[in-house]
Amino acid sequence: MVAPRPAGAYLRPAPGPILARYDRERNKGLDIAGAAGDPVLASRDGRVVLVSSALPEYGTMIVVKHDENFITAYAHVGKVLVKEDDAVRQGQQIAEMGSTGTNRVKLHFEIRKQGVAQDPEPYLNGALR
Repeated sequence: MVAPRPAGAYLRPAPGPILARYDRERNKGLDIAGAAGDPVLASRDGRVVLVSSALPEYGTMIVVKHDENFITAYAHVGKVLVKEDDAVRQGQQIAEMGSTGTNRVKLHFEIRKQGVAQDPEPYLNGALR
């Protein structure tokens, strides 16, 4: 049996290997490898506030608001399975991996606190919430 995650903990949105880590300058999140059609999961409970392809460098992107401080962004997705204003639960599939706006199949995942990009890894391993 899997132990329950503490309130505010983040779930890794895809299981693949990390292609690129957060570095403040060039990468504002994590790039996670996968195959076209692999599931993209909501990292935390929240509400979908944006589904858009308006920023070419992010391809098709989903943004989920978790509370007054935190949002997560899921970019380069293929098929989108949610729409704006949907409530999502942690671990719920919200999209399929794709390659929109990039040269390979991958998920670009960001955590932003009050609009500022954070290194996702401490949140994903439970060191920060």
